[in-house]
Amino acid sequence: MKILVCVKEVPDADGPCEIDQAQLWIASSDKFDYRMNRYDEYALEEAVLLKEMFHDVTVDAITVGPDRAAAILKKSLGKGADNGIHVVINAPGYLPPSVIASLIARYAADKAYDLILTGVMAEDDMQCLTGPLLAAKLSMPCAVSVMKTGLNLKERTIAVESEMAGGMREKALLRLPALCTIQSGINRPRYPSLSNVMRAKTQQLITSNPPNDMASVATERMLAIDYPITTRQGRLLQGTIDEKAEELLDILHEKFLL
Repeated sequence: MKILVCVKEVPDADGPCEIDQAQLWIASSDKFDYRMNRYDEYALEEAVLLKEMFHDVTVDAITVGPDRAAAILKKSLGKGADNGIHVVINAPGYLPPSVIASLIARYAADKAYDLILTGVMAEDDMQCLTGPLLAAKLSMPCAVSVMKTGLNLKERTIAVESEMAGGMREKALLRLPALCTIQSGINRPRYPSLSNVMRAKTQQLITSNPPNDMASVATERMLAIDYPITTRQGRLLQGTIDEKAEELLDILHEKFLL
């Protein structure tokens, strides 16, 4: 059985982040770090758990991004993936989900993957589109926001439970090959093991270069991004301590907070 896990490099939200001059995407800078999309870590862990549960399972991790994105593939190998595939695209700016899905589909089309796992969304654009678009391009059944999986290799099916609004769950049975987008909380992603980290240091990544006309397959474009608008306004209370306390009580009563 072959499993493909899609992982993405995203800027570390805990560090400084700047918008480029055109206001179309995050500016490339040495001031902040990049890391693996956290939702993809759950997808990778689910793939490794399936590998440990069944025999003859191979887990490949694939990413689309610049040269530095190779680091998250090395991390994927450290967490238990068998191979890392890097679709190298160094063009700056926003990369639409339709392009990412097309590039991954182009690579995976003839590789006979039985199961493809992605994170439910990327932390940078939060669009939840790459997984479903990839499934459509590969003509695979798709389940989103998956919180539980049950693989049956004999019957070539995977039973899933998907998270819905209001805390409800939807159960579905997909025939393989299939694609699932994995929701956080389905498992607990592991730390890279020392043996896998040592293997990852020497293992060569599989690289793929996209054709020059891939931008033409984009079905959407970024119009603009901006920093969050500050909506809260402070109010400075004047007077003595008693007067300020009385005014504060009046404000809380007006807003029905007391």
